[in-house]
Amino acid sequence: QVQLVESGGGLVQAGGSLRLSCATSGRTFPSTTMGWFRQAPGKEREFVAQITWGGGSTYYADFVKGRFTISRDNAKNTVALQMNNLKPEDTAVYYCAARKYGFNWTDGYWGQGTQVTVSS
Repeated sequence: QVQLVESGGGLVQAGGSLRLSCATSGRTFPSTTMGWFRQAPGKEREFVAQITWGGGSTYYADFVKGRFTISRDNAKNTVALQMNNLKPEDTAVYYCAARKYGFNWTDGYWGQGTQVTVSS
């Protein structure tokens, strides 16, 4: 079992920055992939970024490239999402997720989410 708890959401003006953090507990492995997803009102949940615990390989959705950075701290068992140059369309509930190698995100572990609101 893996438990995930997000923090760091809030209200920010367009162009501002926020840093989300995901605290993990339980069993994770170097092959575990950590990810951030988001869900805006009336829309489906969408992928934002991911990183592997072991090698630190990252992958981003096109709409956040150059603005968001995902990172992990293996010693603290945390994953962060640094969000810069935020836009009103980034407003959503952001979720931290973990999946084991060979499994889909839908079969993984999810946090409760943290609200990010970007005002224009």
